[in-house]
Amino acid sequence: MSRILLGLATYVIVAIVLLLPPVLVFTEALRQGLPAALATFADPDARAAIQLTLEMTALSVVVNTAFGILAAWALAKFSFPGRGVLLVLIELPLSVSPVVAGLVWLLLFGSQGWWGDALARHGITIAFATPGILLATIFVTFPYVARTLLPLMQRQGRDAEEAALLLGAGFWQILWRVTLPGARWALLSGVLLTTARAMGEFGAVSVISGHIPGLTETMPLHIETLYNGYQTVAAFSMAALLALMAMTTVALRGILERQADKAGASQAGADKAGGWA
Repeated sequence: MSRILLGLATYVIVAIVLLLPPVLVFTEALRQGLPAALATFADPDARAAIQLTLEMTALSVVVNTAFGILAAWALAKFSFPGRGVLLVLIELPLSVSPVVAGLVWLLLFGSQGWWGDALARHGITIAFATPGILLATIFVTFPYVARTLLPLMQRQGRDAEEAALLLGAGFWQILWRVTLPGARWALLSGVLLTTARAMGEFGAVSVISGHIPGLTETMPLHIETLYNGYQTVAAFSMAALLALMAMTTVALRGILERQADKAGASQAGADKAGGWA
């Protein structure tokens, strides 16, 4: 009876906390019918927000994937002075409020910031422009690829890489042909986590972007603008699209994790059969 009650309580909590919000979002978006919801995306500001979100997400994923691979490889395979400090710095965005991160970028690159005036004299604008949004997005999504890859790379050990090195393989050959093939599922999972986080970022981007409609508004910022302007259906329609994008990303990650588990089980079974032989 205790197990049954505990299971029911778990399902109720999951339904209320995880399932009810997206259901309400889609319900409100379709409250006046599908044509009214689709009309939201005919607005130039809405299309600009979608395009900016996709661009910032793609760029931040590329940057953090490249950094995450190299950082995880260095932390997993080598011991060096400052290793613990580097690990703490990678995890810093997980503990710092995104709003604080946005304020830091504004302090550095705003018109009254440390470097804002000097950059403006050279025609470089970061705050209240897309470069600032990109910096904020990169910061908040910084840890995901590295932290997803790190445990798996640590389990891999160094035997295969050392063997490849003895055979004359270079750094990039070892990384791309030895290390990463065994970590491809973890890498894809980290990339999808980064993608989902980048699309939904609000706090840091809100501070550094200036909230300029059609120019520096991402989808979460445009949703706030619509809601504050009492355009409820439009706000929930944009929120439904954002939620659909995020849920698709998370679903792909779940599929990849299951594929990784199956691949791991198959490899374990092959290794066990080889041991018996």
